[in-house]
Amino acid sequence: MLLLISPDSLEEALDCAKAAEHLDIVDVKKPDEGSLGANYPWVIRAIRDAVPADKPVSATVGDVPYKPGTVAQAALGAAVSGATYIKVGLYGCTTPEQAVDVMRGVVRAVKDHRPDALVVASGYADAHRVGCVNPLALPDIARRSGSDGAMLDTAIKDGTRLFDHTPPDVCAEFVRLAHEAGLLAALAGSVKAGDLGELARMSTDIVGVRGAVCEGGDRKTGRIQPQLVAAFRTEMDRRVREHAAVAATG
Repeated sequence: MLLLISPDSLEEALDCAKAAEHLDIVDVKKPDEGSLGANYPWVIRAIRDAVPADKPVSATVGDVPYKPGTVAQAALGAAVSGATYIKVGLYGCTTPEQAVDVMRGVVRAVKDHRPDALVVASGYADAHRVGCVNPLALPDIARRSGSDGAMLDTAIKDGTRLFDHTPPDVCAEFVRLAHEAGLLAALAGSVKAGDLGELARMSTDIVGVRGAVCEGGDRKTGRIQPQLVAAFRTEMDRRVREHAAVAATG
């Protein structure tokens, strides 16, 4: 599993750089603009410059409306600013067809500029609370649009978590469908160290966290702590090894 950490500022990105050996992807977002809120291009560039060159940067382009042209331009902006992973929160898409329409535009805009960039169609475990596409529709949306991955997060940050809205068996089906389509499967949404066993068992490719590595476990008021990143990674690797050992004997 790859560990994705989401700093909310350049200062926190520098803290991530101190823990670079323990993480795989540095994610750029703007939490005060939503679950997958987009940050400024110059912030993406500054964070790209601040973290080691071998650590890819991902960037969210927002909890987007059904406006394919607008979203395609935003995605291109993230790619131009140095992001390797481009994540699109399909917040305003109420049908799979609308979501595919948006993601096809994103894929073309991003890949025309940078063919090696990875486009991720992102949905929400609590989609029922905001009226967007069903979580289990995301892998097919990603496949049909030519995206590289599918991701689930939570839309409403009210203390509820990924598994509160999409139980482990449903998340496992999400991962299975993504892998069946040849996609990366990413899961986030107030993920805690105690969830890592389940995430390893379902062969999640990317785990996204923030609160779990912040001081006091608070994603809003706490600051990312390098030692917490290291501890989370240690537990993640332990769980992956444990699952591999069970699979080898089973």
